[in-house]
Order: sequence, then C-alpha cells, then structure tokens
Amino acid sequence: MRIWGWAIVAVLALAGCRASEPVAASGEAEGQAAKAVSPAGLDLVDLTIKGAGKSHHFAVELAQTPEQQAKGLMFRTELAADAGMIFPFDPPRPASFWMKNTVISLDMIFIERDGTIQHIAANTVPYSIDPVASRGEVAAVLEIAGGRAEQLGLAVGDKVRWDHPSGAN
Repeated sequence: MRIWGWAIVAVLALAGCRASEPVAASGEAEGQAAKAVSPAGLDLVDLTIKGAGKSHHFAVELAQTPEQQAKGLMFRTELAADAGMIFPFDPPRPASFWMKNTVISLDMIFIERDGTIQHIAANTVPYSIDPVASRGEVAAVLEIAGGRAEQLGLAVGDKVRWDHPSGAN
C-alpha cells in the first residue's frame, strides 16, 4: 500500500508541473503560437472601439456557445479595466440580458452588424432579473466593467472591431 501512496504523489506532482504550461488550441501544429485563453477557458480576442478621434483597446473573452453565453460573467467578483466579454450572434437578433448571479455592475454595449454601437446600458444592477435589451437586432453584445463606457467617452455610433475566429467583423 505504501508504494501506491508514493505513486499517487508522483502522478499528482507531475500533473501540477504540466498545469503551468501554456494552453494550446486543439489541433494546433507544433511550433505555432498558442491561442490566448482566459482562466475560465474561453478564447481571448483583441477588441478595439474607435470614436471621437480615440481608440480604446480591450482583451475580451469570446462567449461562443449557448452555454458560455448563458453563464457570461456570472459569479465574477472583479473585471479589469481593459477586459470584458463579447457575445456574437449569427445571424443578428434582438438581445436581452439579465444580471441574475452577476456580482459586479457591467456596461452592456449593443453592437450592430457593421460594428456600430447601437445602445449602451450603463452601470447595470448586480443580481437584477430585470431585462436589459437591445433596441432592435444586434450582431454582438460587449460587456465591460460598469462605468467604464462613460470613463472612456464611448458613445452610440462609435465603431467596434474584434478578431473573430470566423473572420466576421
């Protein structure tokens, strides 16, 4: 029995060493750069918002699947100033979100197919079950830290661009 105990310790130690290695995209060829992945396991993409002669850059998590989109930023206790989550919709559709189980206030930025900001719902209320809705069809919704849109001077009509895996936007 004592040998098995040491074997388990050795396996756990080796597993711990591997956990610190970079996470690569599945099917990735050796020698290629690893795809950036968030601690939650979502792809990270670069996103830029341009308006009023300024550009603002973010590293956002890409919520692609229905499960990822349903969870969103629920249960998170903090969100960096240059971070967020993007929810793409293909085809575009009316979108409605709520804040149930969302601990922090968020700014929800509703984005049209051409990347134009259609609507900004600022400082949404944590834990609220009241719907926060787009004003018509949108191709994506960006969530950033509550109050950040105002801090940066983001406005309806500004343009949003991100590196989407499908090549869209």
